[in-house]
Amino acid sequence: MNIFYLLIGVSLFAALIFLVLFFWAVKSGQFEDSYTPSVRILFDDEEIENNNLNNK
Repeated sequence: MNIFYLLIGVSLFAALIFLVLFFWAVKSGQFEDSYTPSVRILFDDEEIENNNLNNK
């Protein structure tokens, strides 16, 4: 029965750490750009590859 108390304590501690990390990520602006990742696949990268080949 004592192991249940330990497991509950450890899980609450881990949840608290993840909650703090989530709030830190939101505060630091990690989730600001929600549009670009969804359309990044549509951008054409050929211009960048051609410029890299011409500069060598």
